Amino acid sequence: MTNWNDLAAFVAVAREKSFSRAAKQLGVSPSALSHRLRALESNLELRLLNRTTRSVAPTEAGAALLETLLPHLTEIETEIDSLRDRQNQPAGTIRITAAGHAAEYILWPKLRPVLEQHPKLQIEISIDYQFIDIVAQRFDAGVRLGESLERDMIAVPIGPDIRMAVVAAPSYFALHAPPSFPHDLSRHACINLRLPNGSLLPWEFERDGRAVRVHVQGPCTFNLSSHMLMATLDGIGLAYLPEDMVTGHILSGQLRRVLADWCPSFPGYHLYYASRRQHSRALSVIVEALRYRP
Repeated sequence: MTNWNDLAAFVAVAREKSFSRAAKQLGVSPSALSHRLRALESNLELRLLNRTTRSVAPTEAGAALLETLLPHLTEIETEIDSLRDRQNQPAGTIRITAAGHAAEYILWPKLRPVLEQHPKLQIEISIDYQFIDIVAQRFDAGVRLGESLERDMIAVPIGPDIRMAVVAAPSYFALHAPPSFPHDLSRHACINLRLPNGSLLPWEFERDGRAVRVHVQGPCTFNLSSHMLMATLDGIGLAYLPEDMVTGHILSGQLRRVLADWCPSFPGYHLYYASRRQHSRALSVIVEALRYRP
């Protein structure tokens, strides 16, 4: 029979795409891990990994084996978490993927007290702006705006509806007349957001049933909204940011808002997770802590 430890070692290497990182995770040396994987390949009479001096990647056979093993490995880890939970102490690590704005304004404020209440619980938040497969990437849950989700996913609202805001510093408006309509933005310096697919985020507006999408131009582009806010406060130009990010700066006079009547609200953030998994008490605690209660 194939040794389960060898299969677990293969999963670690294939997932990390690195012998050194997988070896550190497993508590063995890279050379010992490499020897174990070669023995597994010899036993199975299959080449599972393509190795170069710079990278490790599964072969076609290795990818098929990984796809088969991962769900079972996840079930085993979940069952172990459930056994721990029988002591009525949520324990283990819950991995969540989310955009930076959701992590800062929704997740952390609600999860910080959870860590204080449950010392055996660990939370890992990974910032990612792409829509990833949480099962394949071994996340327990992810965060998205209220939109359609994949099949077999449960979605729980964790925040209020979101509204965008167009803002700039008073120093910018000292030199430029504020826009009255979305199309006026073509005459302004605007700060862009680069999306994971390489495109720029369009600025979307709506009023009286009329929807307008504007592609703006300006002196700088970022892939993080927090960096956009930094440039806006420095007077570089106009930015299109979530309202909760800029409310405090507007109240303090550091920023001035325009086109407010063109910015309707839309469904806010949802936590989503696989419905087919048996959920550990740790994940249940996280879900209840994040659940939005108007």
